[in-house]
Amino acid sequence: MHQTIKEGIWTQFGASIDMLENAINLCPDELWDNDKYFWYWSYHCLFWLDYYLSLDPKNFAPHSPFTMSEFDPSGKLPDRVYTKNELLDYLEHGRLKCHKLISNMTEEQASSRWISETKNYSLVEILLYNMRHVQHHAAQLNKILRQEIDDAPRWVSIPKKSL
Repeated sequence: MHQTIKEGIWTQFGASIDMLENAINLCPDELWDNDKYFWYWSYHCLFWLDYYLSLDPKNFAPHSPFTMSEFDPSGKLPDRVYTKNELLDYLEHGRLKCHKLISNMTEEQASSRWISETKNYSLVEILLYNMRHVQHHAAQLNKILRQEIDDAPRWVSIPKKSL
């Protein structure tokens, strides 16, 4: 796959992941586990980041210690509140998985199909879908921070890690 396209996808996706990380880092302890569910929305975003980066979604298993709770049709929350450090570790797992997938992507892989029970996208399209999902929740968390502590992280133009 053309290097310029891979670099462009990574720069935007990596910046979205960095924005999510900045929101998680800024969240104060008293906001982590209250009725705004900051911890849960962070976890939700990271779970789906991991899932959508899996080339074989039918055999997906989340990074330890996380469970398949996001697939519960009743919307049941995980069995416990995950700590900020656990979610930051999960974020780093997702960042590295994303970086590796994009940097090693071939033309053949880019046009291959990513198929789940509800989606049938090319690999490039699921990457863009996933990036939009991460950015959506980074914005949601920034809004919570702005409303609750009158502060939020700034926009990230380029990621910390280059391709």
